[in-house]
Amino acid sequence: MNLKNYTVVATGKIRPCAYEKLKNMVNLLDWQQGGRMPKEELEARLAQADAVYSAGNVRFTQELLAKAPKLKVVAQAMVGYDNVDLAAMAERNVLLGNTPGVLVDAVADLAYGLLLDCARRITQGDAHVKAGLWGQRKPFGLTSDLAGKTLGIIGMGDIGCEIAIRAQASKMKVIYHNRRQREDDEKRQVRYVSQEELLAQADFVMLAVNLNPSTKHLMNAAAFAQMKPGACLINISRGAVVDTEAMYEALKSGRLAYAAMDVTDPEPLPGEHKLLTLPNVTVTPHMASATTETRDAMAMLTVENIVAALEGRAMPAEVKTK
Repeated sequence: MNLKNYTVVATGKIRPCAYEKLKNMVNLLDWQQGGRMPKEELEARLAQADAVYSAGNVRFTQELLAKAPKLKVVAQAMVGYDNVDLAAMAERNVLLGNTPGVLVDAVADLAYGLLLDCARRITQGDAHVKAGLWGQRKPFGLTSDLAGKTLGIIGMGDIGCEIAIRAQASKMKVIYHNRRQREDDEKRQVRYVSQEELLAQADFVMLAVNLNPSTKHLMNAAAFAQMKPGACLINISRGAVVDTEAMYEALKSGRLAYAAMDVTDPEPLPGEHKLLTLPNVTVTPHMASATTETRDAMAMLTVENIVAALEGRAMPAEVKTK
């Protein structure tokens, strides 16, 4: 099937391996120079689009989708789709693709790194040395073992399961909460509990859920009050899963011993944000999937989703909008 008759609009940079493949197959209106495409130009391109390669930097609202009357598919080079109006996509019969699976190990690795940082204060120790203070009393005192501690994972999907394996390698006990209990708890040596039980028992709480109306501000003031005093929070899901103001107060009061996060609300987090004035916080710039191998795999899967949809085949990774 000749796909050169189809126009694909890219909203941002495409990894070289995927760029060459897609450009050779379709009429590609690319945006390789980086930065955000001007609104007028994006809308002009969408008017021609049969498909969109989304870099996750555009919100697909009902209003924007109306600018793309020919649109058949939006394929995102990311897992999350909280930037997409699913009802509007369904109404217009536009397919949605994402990239689950290929980034699981990369995200789990970073999550485990943030867990280690919470326990051992690695970034604080590095800052202490770089400030020329080696030999002086460490402001964070003694740190904590992971062995024997309890990790509570909220969101036990593929990424949560891989985080559990890494935690168990450090001799941690793992409990979890999901919308529904998994069927392989015994095999994975994990235990299903209610969210309230998890917050009360866990020494470390890991957030690995999708952002949707039911998970927005899942960690709010009430949830922080339910946590075991002196516990730590790690967030590798979406920033808005946590009420930032409530987290700030919990950290400032000491109820929450430490928080490490790869996602924030707002995002990006301004350098002058009050959260960054606290000594018991580590923030990384939404980099969990940012490895060469993973980003290449995400880009290639995005291309595969586009090609499959244009050819009338099932996409390798489709998000159900209905």
